Amino acid sequence: MSIENRKAYAKVADIPADILLALSKGEIQGLTLTESLAIDQRVLVATVFPDLDEQGAQHIDTLAQLGILKRMKAIGEYLLDTYGEMAWTRCSDHPADVVRGWACFMVGARASLSVPQRLEVLRPLADDAHFGVREWSWMAVRPHLVAELDASIQSLQQWARSDSEYLRRFACEALRPRGVWCAHIAILKKEPERMLPILELLYRDGSVYVQDSVANFLNDAAKDQPQWVHDLCAQWQMQAPDNAAVQRLCRRALRSVS
Repeated sequence: MSIENRKAYAKVADIPADILLALSKGEIQGLTLTESLAIDQRVLVATVFPDLDEQGAQHIDTLAQLGILKRMKAIGEYLLDTYGEMAWTRCSDHPADVVRGWACFMVGARASLSVPQRLEVLRPLADDAHFGVREWSWMAVRPHLVAELDASIQSLQQWARSDSEYLRRFACEALRPRGVWCAHIAILKKEPERMLPILELLYRDGSVYVQDSVANFLNDAAKDQPQWVHDLCAQWQMQAPDNAAVQRLCRRALRSVS
């Protein structure tokens, strides 16, 4: 999915009315997080699912009052419950990023999937060209990954070896101990070394997008296990003294360590 060639808006107040309406009707994608958050999801649901009955529309009105993460999750789950596989088909490759975001949460709502199965269904969305969809993808399945942490780390090692920098980043970002907009992972705050099979695959990564995720994981971990992060970075820096990317990653990782 290509991103539209137009001006991006960082403040809701600056978004022109016609752009906001086009966003809310799913005619264009958000270029910034602000634009995506400004969308009237009631209008978007009505546009994508014009056959939604009045009771359903009223329920969407209620869900639209929730905070953004709860709203995305609740709308995705409601549409899947209401329309079944047709909702997935309609949303998973829709041109609008927020609609594909609902599809991410449909993956999270599916019952009886193993970790590998859930990741396989999610893969196209985790590898989406739009930054927002990629973020919703890990948020949508993070609780499942945490619930089966060992199996998740094992499965995500395959993504850490992927040719796609998006999937490589997901392998780390999805299990950050203090991930943004989501519950912390207590066991990884206490034992961040459990993620070493993935971190060791990624710390020499040539992509800044991936490097920053690894650094952020370690910055999270340093809030609870600063000595472990310090020692790991010292080891990596010693192993790759001439690798500028590794040196940069470690500086970012240690930014909160005194």
